[in-house]
Amino acid sequence: MEQFRPRLLEAAAQMSVLLSDRQQDQLLEYLALFARWNSAYNLSAIRDPEQMLERHIIDSLSVVNLCGEGSLIDVGSGGGLPGIPLAIVHPERAITLLDSNGKKTRFLFQVASTLPLPNITVVNERVEAFVPELSFAGVVSRAFASIEDMVNGSEHMLAPRGRFYAMKGKLPEDELSALPKGIKVEQVHRLSVPGCDGERHMIQLCRTE
Repeated sequence: MEQFRPRLLEAAAQMSVLLSDRQQDQLLEYLALFARWNSAYNLSAIRDPEQMLERHIIDSLSVVNLCGEGSLIDVGSGGGLPGIPLAIVHPERAITLLDSNGKKTRFLFQVASTLPLPNITVVNERVEAFVPELSFAGVVSRAFASIEDMVNGSEHMLAPRGRFYAMKGKLPEDELSALPKGIKVEQVHRLSVPGCDGERHMIQLCRTE
């Protein structure tokens, strides 16, 4: 995957994301593992490693400086997006990866131990069923069908002053008008993702009280 280093660095620079040599190595090793495990574990419909770099890793890097501070849980993490890039860029930050699919969480364990990423905790459980010992400062997701489902499924994990961070393509006006009671949009970030032609947004939500 060494051939992708220049593209990774170029995209990171465009997004003002600083990557150390070690972080570059970890992201490329993650890409290699993702590509290797993908066919057997169905992590993504994308099969081409170059497209994986663009549409998964660079896309995830676009939000690494927008997810606040403190403990974070990536709900419906799948192949570890955006949680693993977040954990690589912020090694001091405790990040939990939650997914109900056993194959995918086995892959996440493998990544966390191989790279290694000691700041990651992997949990194989349904979102609604997982009750953490301590609530999280932030809940992030790239995979939920709707923001309403994301909030309803994971609000019990969020600290009183915590934030939801929903990664979306086009701004979903209909979803924002159907937010659960007590939840409001705090900020909308229009993302500029190198190599991505479509619209990308990060929607930050908080409780109204």
